[in-house]
Amino acid sequence: AGHARAKMAAGAAAEAQARFGHSVKGLLTEKVTSCGTDVIALTKQVLKGSRSAELLGQAARNMVMQEDAILHSEDSLRKMAIITTHLQYQ
Repeated sequence: AGHARAKMAAGAAAEAQARFGHSVKGLLTEKVTSCGTDVIALTKQVLKGSRSAELLGQAARNMVMQEDAILHSEDSLRKMAIITTHLQYQ
């Protein structure tokens, strides 16, 4: 009878160990899935950030180009004013 009880105890222990192993696998799978989701979210955020930096750089370049155009227009207006003044004298 003692032998049968020891065998049942060993079987119960093995079953508990298997259940524990199974729950640990489940927890690990959950954690891995969660980490994967976090990595994807982080990657999207980094890409969004780099896209923002790219757009800011483009906006800065456009502003420089517009500034050049404005300065050129100012110069042209000044020259036209001089020409107009000369023409009025004639």
